[in-house]
Amino acid sequence: MLRTNPSFLSLIQDLYDRQERKDNILLKRFSPGNLLFRQGDRVPRVLVLKKGISKCFFNEENGKQYIVEFLGEGEVLGEIEAIRGINCLCNVETITEVEAYSISLPYFHSLMNENLQFNKMLISELAERIVNTSSRASFQQLYTVEHALGKLLELQAKHGLLISKEDMAAYLGITIRSLNRVLKGMKTYN
Repeated sequence: MLRTNPSFLSLIQDLYDRQERKDNILLKRFSPGNLLFRQGDRVPRVLVLKKGISKCFFNEENGKQYIVEFLGEGEVLGEIEAIRGINCLCNVETITEVEAYSISLPYFHSLMNENLQFNKMLISELAERIVNTSSRASFQQLYTVEHALGKLLELQAKHGLLISKEDMAAYLGITIRSLNRVLKGMKTYN
């Protein structure tokens, strides 16, 4: 539910500390509700989250949102678009205050071509995403919405987050009306 990658973060922090040109990797701060990437826009830089939580979501053609994942420390954003030279596939918005390393695209490409450790960790991150996507798809097929909602509520409590009903419904792939029914049923059951 909340993806993190401490080893990738450690690598980026080391690169940040050792960089010769101080504009290759910048440390930036973003307030809650800030849109880091907009679906369809050009990717200006690759981001690696240092602190805080963001949500990655699609705006669907029917006007609804679907939250793919909640992202935390060490998660990389915009790398697929940078690798493929395409516009943003989805939106990424901060939920909490976020600090992120902002990597210039030329430096990101040079790291991919010249830094074997970076390349291996990036490939590992992408492979992990494939595994997580497959796991989440099977989870949604095998478990009830109540079970998934319980996990989401645990995440909210653990990190002291306030996740709106709209975001909960978008993450679970259901309507707010269905979410309210499930919440009411859980209250009655508990």
